[in-house]
Amino acid sequence: MKALRSDAIKKGPARAPARAMLRAMGLTDADLEKPLIAVANTWSEVTPCNVHLRGLAEKVKAGIRAAGGTPIECNTIVVSDGISMGTEGMRCSLVSREVVADSIELFVRGHLFDGVVAISGCDKTIPGTVMALIRLDLPSVMLYGGSIAPGKFKGCDVTIQDVFEGVGAHASGKMTAEELKELESNACPGAGACGGQFTANTMSTATELLGISPMGFNGIPALSPAKEEAAFKTGQLVMDLLEKDLTPSKILTPAAFENGIAGIVASGGSTNGVLHLLALAKEAGVSLKIDDFDRISAKTPLLADLKPGGRFTAPDMDRAGGIRLLAKRLGEAGALNATCMTVTGRTIGEEAERAKETAGQKVIASADKPFKPTGGLVILKGNLAPEGCVIKVAGEKRTEHAGPARVFDSEEQAFAAITAGKIKAGDVVVIRYEGPKGGPGMREMLAVTAAIVGEGLGESVALLTDGRFSGATHGLMAGHVAPEAAVGGPIAAVREGDTIRFDLPKRRLDVELSEQEIQERLKGWKAPKPRYTSGVMGRYAKLVGSASQGAVLQ
Repeated sequence: MKALRSDAIKKGPARAPARAMLRAMGLTDADLEKPLIAVANTWSEVTPCNVHLRGLAEKVKAGIRAAGGTPIECNTIVVSDGISMGTEGMRCSLVSREVVADSIELFVRGHLFDGVVAISGCDKTIPGTVMALIRLDLPSVMLYGGSIAPGKFKGCDVTIQDVFEGVGAHASGKMTAEELKELESNACPGAGACGGQFTANTMSTATELLGISPMGFNGIPALSPAKEEAAFKTGQLVMDLLEKDLTPSKILTPAAFENGIAGIVASGGSTNGVLHLLALAKEAGVSLKIDDFDRISAKTPLLADLKPGGRFTAPDMDRAGGIRLLAKRLGEAGALNATCMTVTGRTIGEEAERAKETAGQKVIASADKPFKPTGGLVILKGNLAPEGCVIKVAGEKRTEHAGPARVFDSEEQAFAAITAGKIKAGDVVVIRYEGPKGGPGMREMLAVTAAIVGEGLGESVALLTDGRFSGATHGLMAGHVAPEAAVGGPIAAVREGDTIRFDLPKRRLDVELSEQEIQERLKGWKAPKPRYTSGVMGRYAKLVGSASQGAVLQ
């Protein structure tokens, strides 16, 4: 057997103390002769997205053993977006992406593993695990734990999105307390990540199109028996990658990133996909700009009819033919770089050709009859967002909106105004000081955006923020406005009643003020005192960069 990276920690007389400690963990001489494979898990009891991952890890480890490796599992954190949403805790969500990446990197580097399988679930664990795999550049693969099944309410499929919107409907008197309780009790029937094309399933789609996850594995629902089989095969696969010395740097090329973007925009995916792919590209040394998302979206058709803008859930997509069928459609539309290598050892084009479409399915459109001729994301710039901002347009009919600014310096202020009935049709809600530094942590605004929809204002009110949105957000909502207010971006100069104009065809987001007036207002601006000055949150606020570059640590 060729020399292994792990030999440096387990071979020779000088390593007797290390072997003694490994023996205490139950490893034998035979185990120590084999490659050591890290199984980096994100299991937790705090969220259904990750609660089942302990069982999947056992299947992964069985696959590694069957293929001649010795698996060693570690665990890292998860912050549940759905649970922390709308609270101070949500500031920790984006920060957790960096902690997940750092902790896996340290575990693997510290013990000289030969390969890695990372298992993800809730939103930030997906990019967090892949960031670590890129840094390590060992034979490695990421497996997503899969989507939750839809719940049932009044005979209809529902997801967590419906519960958030139910809060707004209840506040406006359109839903009784009893109905809200029934919805709450039935929306999440078991393990798995949120069921629409929200951030977790968006990133699951992206990682299969990037080639770092095995094609067809991520989309299998969380509690399907096929998921355990996929986990076993993932364990076997990492040993094949080790034999071939196929590492992330050979997979995550510029063309692969274009495929990942195409998968996001063709599926009506989350605006968070922009933030996370920018971060992954930076780790990979790939030059990717926020404008690239607009360029690719403009030439990529919308091919999937998925919530929140559409009708179907992620399990529906899997039954229809899954991400592999989406990849095939992208190829037929001329929007797939077919020669890119994937962790399966096959190109993405070869994987797409293996697609099996379910007869009569309505989830994934044909290339010649897409749901829309262009993709689900647009990037706007203008005097309010010189560095750019992002809007999800899948399911959104409006292309222009102008109205008076309703300005709030926190998510809580905006939510209180909406649920109190103080926001009217035509208004533009502005939420600032929620960016990467200003939050810190760039909270998602699902509680606010869902309340707007629940109040019946989803088609008549627009919103912009230097914070983020959940993948469940829909409507004319611009997120990631950069530069953010906390660093003196133009959004800090907006005042109550200023006219703000969205112009999607021209890719503009502007406040109707001259540049001179904006600069005059900013002369009197003072940065707010940081909310955190110590600990992980304080360090993050000091080191994090612009959302337009992925909100990565500098």
